[in-house]
Amino acid sequence: MDKEKMKEEIMDALGEVNDPELGIDIVNLGLIYGVDIDDEGNVKVTMTLTAMGCPLAGMINGAVTEAVKRVEGVKDVEVNIVWDPPWTKDRMSRYAKIALGIQ
Repeated sequence: MDKEKMKEEIMDALGEVNDPELGIDIVNLGLIYGVDIDDEGNVKVTMTLTAMGCPLAGMINGAVTEAVKRVEGVKDVEVNIVWDPPWTKDRMSRYAKIALGIQ
């Protein structure tokens, strides 16, 4: 499978991972900053959380890892949580803003 197709499938899988507090998936929330795939099928997901010190970080990290591992061709997954650039509501999709009642 080519990397672009794999990346699409990974993003689809990540779209099934919900932020437990907000009930919206992490893709629509704008928490995914990047997905890198090497030639061996190792995947690095660069993401952030809505708040530093989020008590559910471990749970979200585990859910991301499990979702990505289900994609065909993925060998290993590394989740890199970053705080720069900081997450803002501007990163949310229109769907997420409507679902949460944000203008």
